[in-house]
Parts: sequence; structure tokens; C-alpha cells
Amino acid sequence: MGSVAEPSAGGHGPTIEATGLERCYRLGESRIAALAGVDFSVARGEMVALMGPSGCGKTTLLNCLAGLDTPDAGTVRIDGTLLSAMSDRERTDYRARHMGFIFQAFNLLPVLSAQENVELPLLVSGVSSADARRRALAVLERMGLADRARHAPTQLSGGQQQRVAVARALATEPTIIWADEPTGNLDSAAAGEVLDILESLRDDGAHTIVIVTHDRSVAERADRIVHLRDGRVEAQERLDSAARRPPAQLSRGG
Repeated sequence: MGSVAEPSAGGHGPTIEATGLERCYRLGESRIAALAGVDFSVARGEMVALMGPSGCGKTTLLNCLAGLDTPDAGTVRIDGTLLSAMSDRERTDYRARHMGFIFQAFNLLPVLSAQENVELPLLVSGVSSADARRRALAVLERMGLADRARHAPTQLSGGQQQRVAVARALATEPTIIWADEPTGNLDSAAAGEVLDILESLRDDGAHTIVIVTHDRSVAERADRIVHLRDGRVEAQERLDSAARRPPAQLSRGG
């Protein structure tokens, strides 16, 4: 059984709770243990960074916690709800209503404007076109991109594209945000802007955030760093507010 990563004392009980997670993959005749008995929890309103060498299980853990992948053993509960008790359709609907996803690749549709990319998950979930437009514009304004709403992704910088991706993740008003290497394709200035946004979301108390990163400077913006190795939780660090890296100034144009 892996080491237990406890939530910070400042939380209000675990919103994400995994017990004994195991996940194996076959590579030819070999069997690779991506997760080897992980116990992991995140408190409501906490921002946690997962770190470790390539192949240690970071992304596999995030995918299992988010219900994108199914563990071979163990359980995942989100706000007390057991993911394995849901059908595939129920898990998909649960993710759409409660979770937002940010990835290293921005995954914006090039034929749509920034506004239309943000509207898309709202329209898919049944929101009216008028309400989707209003909510998309509001969240783009929050990201400092109101003047870029009608621009295509190719007309935006990398930092702006990732902010559109963050806006899309926030459009459905999720309580949990999963971020897999969200700054991996950005320069340091643009990365700082995205991290400022994530930090402000954590500070508003309405969002729980889990970040996968190999970058120590990114991880130091979290409340806690959980280190994984060989599919197990190896260690964790708590970072108080004084120790966290200070936020940079958000550039509205870049």
C-alpha cells in the first residue's frame, strides 16, 4: 500500500479521496504497474501539485481520479460519491457538471473563435445559445481576453490560447479543476499568468485544483506537493502562503 497523502489542515474534509489505487498496463509480454497502491486525498479548496519523474504515475493518477481511466483496484470518491458505482454515461455527465480540464496541448478547435471554443461545452451540456454566449464572454473577460473573443486560436499567443482553455474549463462552473502540465508549452511570463489565474481560483474557495507538473517552480504555487515514484506516493511537502512564490502581474494583452 502506498503512503497516505493527507489533505491540508485548512480544508473542510476531503473532496477527492482515493484508496488503494492500482493500475497496470501491458507492454507486449510485460506488465507495467503505473499505480501500485496509492492512497490520496485533497481537501476542498486546496491546490495540490503532483510531481515525480517521467513514468511515475502522475497522469495515470489524475486520469483515475477524474474518472477518465478505470483503476484495476481501489476506489475513488468525489464529494463522497463513488465513481465506480456510476455508469459510463453517469461519469461523463458528472465530469461535465463538476469538473474542468486544462492540458499542456491547448486543444482549441481552430475553426472556432475563442468565444465559440468556450461556448462549446455549455452548448453540449444543454445551455441555450444566448446563455452560453453570455457566460463565455463573462469568463473570457475574467481571463483578460474580452478583446480577443472573436479571434481564432491561430491569432492568439500561446499564453492567450491557454487562457482561453482555462476559460473553457471554467465555463461550466466546475468545483474541481484538473491541470496536466498546464504551463508546459508556455514561456515563463505566460506560465506565470496562467498560474496566477489558478491561484486566484483556489483563493476564492470555490475550486479544488490538482496540477500535474515536472516543474518545481509551478509546484511551489500550490498548497502541497505530492511526490510520486514508481507508482507510489513517496513524500509530500506543505507550503504555507509565505513560502509560495508570489504571483506575477497578469498581462491583459500578451
